[in-house]
Amino acid sequence: MSRKGNCWDNAPMESFWGKIKQEWLNEQHFHTRSEAVSAVFEYIWIFYNRKRIHEANGYLTPEEYYRQHETDLKAA
Repeated sequence: MSRKGNCWDNAPMESFWGKIKQEWLNEQHFHTRSEAVSAVFEYIWIFYNRKRIHEANGYLTPEEYYRQHETDLKAA
């Protein structure tokens, strides 16, 4: 986290919310808060973690990346 007033404080979260709006919630209208929560949950836990590849992870999904490096993570 950088100091107060630096423009990159919220950059990772702003990027994430921009992606979720563009990739998943584009032009959807929800009748209840529960529907919106379900859509966000589905994006994060099903699409983002299991299907969406990430350049920073060597073009693997977060789940694949975690499985490949699970032993390294446990040792740390």
